[in-house]
Amino acid sequence: MVATTFAADTPLAVTELVVKYGVAGNWLWWNMVMSGILTVFFYARLWRRAGVITDVELTELRYGGKPAAVLLLVVNHPTDPTVIFTQRTAHLADHAGQISFPGGRCDEGDCDPEDTALREAEEEIGVTRDRVEILGRLPEYHTSTGYRVTPIVGWAEPPLTYRPDPHEVADVFEVPLAFLLDSGNHRYESAFFKGRMRKYWAMPYGERFIWGATAGMLVTFHRILIPKPVPRTDF
Repeated sequence: MVATTFAADTPLAVTELVVKYGVAGNWLWWNMVMSGILTVFFYARLWRRAGVITDVELTELRYGGKPAAVLLLVVNHPTDPTVIFTQRTAHLADHAGQISFPGGRCDEGDCDPEDTALREAEEEIGVTRDRVEILGRLPEYHTSTGYRVTPIVGWAEPPLTYRPDPHEVADVFEVPLAFLLDSGNHRYESAFFKGRMRKYWAMPYGERFIWGATAGMLVTFHRILIPKPVPRTDF
């Protein structure tokens, strides 16, 4: 009842309460905030059941960020396995011209991130889901553009035929897995962007500049596959 009463007060009244009652006031303030958050989630579930919002929008409210998934697809060439990348077309609103994995935002009809990654790969480069064996997931990657990306690791046997979507994909190419897993090719760089200094991973490969979220996911992939040895301290 107290929290309900103070929820209707002005911010000035809340501030005076905190100053006057110290810890107790802080507790009441946090109680009010948490009550508000729980109320939003409660109504969000009701809105979902009523069809006002979608499952994807409910996930955004619950976890923050727009859910997306990409496919880190390893092609098992006999001499040297490779990983598939796309070069985005220059006219796209987000990440125009950049190098990325096949993937995109989750749709309402997707069952899980694996479904999103497989659907997007088929739409963007023409690789059908029956050609891909799912090996697992990497940790979620949060981008500066507000996406919460789940990288899905897949395995495919050659040969593969690519049919890139001309609206989204300017080129499809492969990079040797050995190159990507060599930490000597991982560069941690910085640049001044939109008023502040930003740091990012980069993996230049010939004329291709793999960087940003895509390179960051590859660094995570490398650290999981080839963890640093833990020095012994028992001798």
